[in-house]
Amino acid sequence: MASRQTLAVRGYRDRLKRGGWVRCEVKVHRDDVELIRDVATALRDPDRNASARALLRDRLGAPRGRGFKELLAACPVDLELDRPRDVGRDIEI
Repeated sequence: MASRQTLAVRGYRDRLKRGGWVRCEVKVHRDDVELIRDVATALRDPDRNASARALLRDRLGAPRGRGFKELLAACPVDLELDRPRDVGRDIEI
């Protein structure tokens, strides 16, 4: 039979899970502990979570995919993209 404390903890964790919360453990350098706690606090705060999430995604998110035109425009080599129009060849039938 479970103790009252075990049942209370289980109920608390079930309520968090229903609310969409997940416990997360990370290992960081001791100098960064307060920073990580501040980030977690900002993400939990309903008034600041949207702006904090947007800021973190802009700074740390995966780089967005670039299209082919953007890739060509960023090329360090001068590319000659114009070529003579080919109207085909004469074929005798």
